[in-house]
Amino acid sequence: MRDGQAQMADRNEAHSELFALLFSSMGRLRRQVGRLAGRSFDESALSGAQTEFLRLVGRRPGISVKEAAAELGSAANSVSTLVTESVKAGLLVREPDPADRRATRLSLTPDARRLADESRRHRIEVVAYALDRLTPTERDELRAGRRAMTRLTDVLHDYEQNRGVIR
Repeated sequence: MRDGQAQMADRNEAHSELFALLFSSMGRLRRQVGRLAGRSFDESALSGAQTEFLRLVGRRPGISVKEAAAELGSAANSVSTLVTESVKAGLLVREPDPADRRATRLSLTPDARRLADESRRHRIEVVAYALDRLTPTERDELRAGRRAMTRLTDVLHDYEQNRGVIR
């Protein structure tokens, strides 16, 4: 048993540098783009989770609560709370799914859509400016890294769904 614990400790140590680099880079990128492009829905003083949720609905009008929860990696009841808060704030519209009256489809109100679209345009402009200054090889590396990040996220999601059982 001691050997297994030692191996796990060695593995964790080997991955700790990559972990630190990933989280540092992702956080710094998100903060930098936010500073340059501004936050969406600033005037409504929404939480980060609410803003992320509304951006998702802006990108995917008609998304269901279940689909939004899966995309955000959140519990459906947490997303339902965001829906209720966003409807009360006049930012979100809930409509019954025509194919399944038990399901709800979500979309932004016209004012919220305008804010989300404006924010997206600013973020794209800022990132496009930076991407234009990278080499084609660096842009290819970002694409490859994105695929690896998606895979890493999928593995973590599977881990969560299996209640943290390591296989």
